[in-house]
Amino acid sequence: MDDALRQQIGRRGALALGAGALASSPLWAQSLVDLGFSENDGRRPLTDAFPGKTGMILQRTRGPLLETPMAAFDGALSDNPATPNDRFFVRWHYADIPLSVDAAAFRLQIKGAVTRALSLSLDAIQSLPAVEIAAVNQCSGNSRGLFAPRVPGAQWGNGAMGHAVWTGVRLSDLLDRAGIGAGAQHVRFAGLDRPPGDAPWFAKTLTLAQARSRDVIVAYGMNGVQLPLLNGFPLRLIVPGYYSTYWVKALDSIEVLTAPDTGYWMDKAYRVPTAPRASVIPGAKDFPTMPIGRMLPRAFFTKADAQAVRGIAMGGDAGVAKVEWSIDAGKSWHAAQLGRDHGAYGFRRWAAVLPRGSHTVAVRTTNLRGVTQAADPIWNPGGYMRNVIETAKVTVA
Repeated sequence: MDDALRQQIGRRGALALGAGALASSPLWAQSLVDLGFSENDGRRPLTDAFPGKTGMILQRTRGPLLETPMAAFDGALSDNPATPNDRFFVRWHYADIPLSVDAAAFRLQIKGAVTRALSLSLDAIQSLPAVEIAAVNQCSGNSRGLFAPRVPGAQWGNGAMGHAVWTGVRLSDLLDRAGIGAGAQHVRFAGLDRPPGDAPWFAKTLTLAQARSRDVIVAYGMNGVQLPLLNGFPLRLIVPGYYSTYWVKALDSIEVLTAPDTGYWMDKAYRVPTAPRASVIPGAKDFPTMPIGRMLPRAFFTKADAQAVRGIAMGGDAGVAKVEWSIDAGKSWHAAQLGRDHGAYGFRRWAAVLPRGSHTVAVRTTNLRGVTQAADPIWNPGGYMRNVIETAKVTVA
């Protein structure tokens, strides 16, 4: 572990937002950004009102839903694609989120089908071998506001995502320390956020094999500093290549199970059609579903004008193999210039040099598994897993 990061966490007896941090009164007086929805109003306010966050698109105040403007992802090919912590999107399910955490008193519980239950302090966790991984965290419903017909839920544009370098310990090391008991099949994760009334506690589950992957970590650092409270301080589960629903924030409970998890957040919520691309006919019902899982490849524009056409791409659950652009409705495709490869799960910058004229530019990504974006729209009632080819109108003089 980086000594500076250890000292930063260690000297914070408690990290707090403060009682008034999520007050809503000043949030609506700032400028608006138009997310470009086709079927409903895509205008949203930009806000600086949340501690540690700057220039975020406000989707909801409590629990906070803050979207990253696409301009925050922009940069030259040589630039690092990491999303600044103060611009990194925020998504909580319930209003009762942790507004303060006593780092000295905090304990991570590991229980269930283990040979010895553990209650680990942050110091104990940070004493284990540290690892780093660059990975994109993307909300399952990223781009939901672009679905047609419209579906309910947070009407995100394309900015419910971010790339960071996460520092922590391998989940498998923690499980080995507890010891896996007989009959173990799954591992369930929960955090410090609290449900209202009789609502189901937010918890997500991985198979034991998934949980033991070398790439799955319990992080305490984000882009070289401690996790921001709004992004999951003091610990966050990092599941590279999987949608953000599994990246449990303010993680304080790991439970090894001997049977599949039949709780609400696995058995009812965050489920997608088993059909290809998770797509069904709008309005369809009674189709087979499965829990949402691995991410799909996507490419986005961060700048598209007479000066530059460029953006970011991700391979989903595998590295970016190539990014291509087209100006003839996909009849022909041309290789985009690519920036540095930041690993199998990170953003990769791309740029295109277009001929003169007015164009509708399409951009698509193919990952190292050979999966390529398609132009055909998808639809499902949850508004999940959109990876349709993006287009932009550009005039080059």
